[in-house]
Amino acid sequence: MSNLSKNVKITVVSAGDTAAQTELDSTVLDMAGYDGVMFIATTGDVTTGCVLTLTAKGNTANSTSSPTPVTQKATAAFTADTTSADNKALMVDVVKPPLRYIFAAVTRTTANAVLGPIIAIQYSAMDKPTSQDASVIASAFGVGVSS
Repeated sequence: MSNLSKNVKITVVSAGDTAAQTELDSTVLDMAGYDGVMFIATTGDVTTGCVLTLTAKGNTANSTSSPTPVTQKATAAFTADTTSADNKALMVDVVKPPLRYIFAAVTRTTANAVLGPIIAIQYSAMDKPTSQDASVIASAFGVGVSS
């Protein structure tokens, strides 16, 4: 029997941020031993007109700034209307990133947006079963109960 939790590593890479019009960078992940990563950025209250983009950025060093990060993949810009971006998610998936280190960056322009946590799912692990990051405080696996 296969289960997803033993084949991926889940990490909370950002706790989120209060309403602002700034870029929020996550912590950096080391991709050694993984073939891909999916970032999921969640939103809270987003003001009408806010433009949101989630970008995965790679680097040769464990840094969000030096040397200069390289964009790996980005979502299309999403412009919020009254409630279209409230309590939703942006997602970007990078397969075989060419640089060892990777992080997520959410841009918020034109109007304020509250950001919830950003979750990273590293997958296609070379060593299984995987261990979850310390940001995952509890997990469970089991066969469903029949009625």
